[in-house]
Amino acid sequence: MRAILFCLLFFWQAHASAASLADTVEEIKPSVVAIGTYQQDRAPPLKFLGTGFAVSDGNHVITNFHVVSGILDAEQQEKLVVFTGNGEKARVYGAEKVRVDRMHDLALLKFEGPAMPVLHFGDSGALREGDSLAFTGFPIGVVLGYYPVTHKATLSSITPIVIPAQNSNQLTARAISQLRTPFRVFQLDGTAYPGNSGSPLYLPETGKVVGIVNMVFVKNVKESVLSDPSGIAYAIPGDYISSLIRDAGLTP
Repeated sequence: MRAILFCLLFFWQAHASAASLADTVEEIKPSVVAIGTYQQDRAPPLKFLGTGFAVSDGNHVITNFHVVSGILDAEQQEKLVVFTGNGEKARVYGAEKVRVDRMHDLALLKFEGPAMPVLHFGDSGALREGDSLAFTGFPIGVVLGYYPVTHKATLSSITPIVIPAQNSNQLTARAISQLRTPFRVFQLDGTAYPGNSGSPLYLPETGKVVGIVNMVFVKNVKESVLSDPSGIAYAIPGDYISSLIRDAGLTP
């Protein structure tokens, strides 16, 4: 009898956990956007760059700095945009960079159009190695339509990281200071792809954001990321995101 009760309890808990994540994903998806550029005479006119998510007043979006660090072609009137919507009916709105944090690979954008549902932040400092997490974004872009994809992940390590300079010309006083004070990041055991850059990392039970996916470990060459993913990704903790939003005079 006890064995039967144990089995029933196990299956009930498993179902409750799955239902909790399913409910959370429904709440998360309306706040997730695709980031890209628009150029009218380009084929195709829309170019996907990465993922982002709505914060604060619903007209601001957080993404990675490396997603929007490229130089726009002013002569061809290339513009930074965000994609919102559902399925094949995506809407495109112009956007601009409001504030960036290069050290932590973060960018805050403001976009035109109606305010979106926003995501709220949890305590990223309370996470422990082994915690279950999830992230939602556009792993391979929007070529098949506007369909955000959710992946599960395990927090496998909390580790310091240093972003090295690519050449000696970049070894400024600020860069050297950053090398001396590496910041912590989350190493995830979960399959992410380049398009997931900027995806919100959140608690499956509550949907509270605790980080942002910013890096995928590449096993061999860049071209193998889609066909042979490493299953290792990295994320910037949410407290750095909250600080950036506050620095812009907004409420996280």
